[in-house]
Amino acid sequence: MIVLLVLLALLLALAALVVVGFNRLRTADVAAQEALGGIDVQLTRRADLVPNLVETVKGYAAHEREVLEEVTRARAGLAAAAGSDDVGARAAADNLLEQALGRLNVVAEAYPDLKADQTFLELQRQLAQTEDQVAFSRTYYNDAVGTLNTLVSTIPWMFFTGIASVGKREFYDAPASHDAPPAVSF
Repeated sequence: MIVLLVLLALLLALAALVVVGFNRLRTADVAAQEALGGIDVQLTRRADLVPNLVETVKGYAAHEREVLEEVTRARAGLAAAAGSDDVGARAAADNLLEQALGRLNVVAEAYPDLKADQTFLELQRQLAQTEDQVAFSRTYYNDAVGTLNTLVSTIPWMFFTGIASVGKREFYDAPASHDAPPAVSF
């Protein structure tokens, strides 16, 4: 009888471990997915601000059409990538828009009246805030992925990855060109 009780206690402990492992892995996976959604929100916000910025600059820098078209193409690419599950594509599209906006800022520097325009200044302020939020969202996502990847790689949680349908996730890495300032040629 004691052997049966001990066996029953071990089975209950094992069942509890499976439930805890499953829940812990699923919670970490949901947190990483939620954090990735936060990046999408910020990238979409940035992409939504860009047309207003482009229209404001157009009035001052009509002959800088190539830079404005590049910003528009980069924005469209970012909007398309934001809806995908490919973290690398998001990072690459994000980088292209960031570089295009850098070139647009160089164009804006060439027009003193534009730098004093209240609409332009407000859009610049909103973009700067959004850049900070994008950086925070990337960090938050990478922290959530780090937690998930650690769980998936460590005992005893790694034994429950199949049951929980959870695996390692890709970190949000900025492309190598992200560290370099945007190249501008007129």
